[in-house]
Amino acid sequence: MQGLELCEKFFRECGEPMLREAAPDLWPQIAVGLFGSGSECYGYDDAVSRDHDFEPGFMIFLPGEETVDRRTAFLLERAYAKLPGEYAGVPRLRISPVGGDRHGVLRLPDFLRDRLGRPDGELTEEELIRLPENYLSEFTNGKLFYDGPGTLTSLRTRYAAYPEDIRRKKLAGHLLLAAQAGQYNYARCLAHGEEEAAQLAVFAYCDHMTEAVFLLNRRYRPYYKWSYRALRACPVLSEFADIFSFLLTTPNDSRTAHEKGGILEDVAGMLISVLQEEGLTEAICTDLEKHAYSVNDSIGDAALRNRHILYAV
Repeated sequence: MQGLELCEKFFRECGEPMLREAAPDLWPQIAVGLFGSGSECYGYDDAVSRDHDFEPGFMIFLPGEETVDRRTAFLLERAYAKLPGEYAGVPRLRISPVGGDRHGVLRLPDFLRDRLGRPDGELTEEELIRLPENYLSEFTNGKLFYDGPGTLTSLRTRYAAYPEDIRRKKLAGHLLLAAQAGQYNYARCLAHGEEEAAQLAVFAYCDHMTEAVFLLNRRYRPYYKWSYRALRACPVLSEFADIFSFLLTTPNDSRTAHEKGGILEDVAGMLISVLQEEGLTEAICTDLEKHAYSVNDSIGDAALRNRHILYAV
């Protein structure tokens, strides 16, 4: 049983009855779920995952202290701590009586401030652009088991993907940087005899092209630890994962470098085809840089379009 399923069953069988009994008047004001940085929140947990921070547990989101006082929150923390110490053969962790920072009783305004930067989660365009992408990935992954007020449901729906103009601005910036690294600097570094610098160019190319693939799939790129696993699950251009694996793990001797140079161009061509199919570019060429500027020119909001092409990267 995967961790997310384990935690939801634990909530349904043990958590929900406890909450309804311990705080019946509070039930309409709380939300319960599991999402965040844990591998189980992505469905990526395996045997290795169980060596730390793995347990049956869930997050209980309370309103601020002006609505639910400290004493009530404390009593709920005690009730959470008294839930069975083991479920489906998996022991609960005994790190803290309230469950730690991944599980247990949390104040929703504090959680939103920690994850989104604002206690109400109402981000401006600039704040959304500047927020680390893995934070958005972790805010929208996993599952809400229950949401009385509907606040978290609304915010998770709103931030499920970047607004279109922001998506295009970010896409344009990553395409430009990929072009500089892979279609320009890789060969020049090799010509200078700088094999290490050439490999750094490959790293940068793969990194920015990976970002572009997530943007084309309207998905957030997770923390680097899970980037390639998530890339392999993308509906569009998931084959890049294996191609990038070759580029990143092979040397830059004369024979291999020639092959890698061709692959860099092939990958660019594949991505350009998707850009053209989706109407994101009007450029007709194999130069990623020109497509980057074409994508930027397609942004509807004039103020965002006229900012530097790398503004959102």
